Amino acid sequence: MTTLLEHANYTVSDATATAAWMVKIFDWHIRWEGTSVNGGHSIHVGTDTRYLALYTPTQGLAPRADSYSQLGCLNHLAVVVDDLDAVEAATRAHGFSPHSHQDYEPGQRFYFRDLDGIEYEVVQYD
Repeated sequence: MTTLLEHANYTVSDATATAAWMVKIFDWHIRWEGTSVNGGHSIHVGTDTRYLALYTPTQGLAPRADSYSQLGCLNHLAVVVDDLDAVEAATRAHGFSPHSHQDYEPGQRFYFRDLDGIEYEVVQYD
């Protein structure tokens, strides 16, 4: 039996802005966009088979605590790329600061946080 992750859905302050940088940095496309739960706005961005559902509610958002110390929080999302150096350059060009560069089996990686403080891991397998 094969089991694959199809999508993850999480809240961001501005789904349109988050989707825009994902399209540019990760070379993804918007699969769907529209009104969603509680009148909020969602954008599905990714590939033809896998995506992230970005949700922005209509009411204000409360700041979050450190994800690593809160039960049920998202700690980071990881994406696999073919050209780590090119994606790192694109990440810097969008004003994000790559950090925690590591090289261990099975590949190289770095991390960055977006404007909402969400951490992303970018991996290139050897």
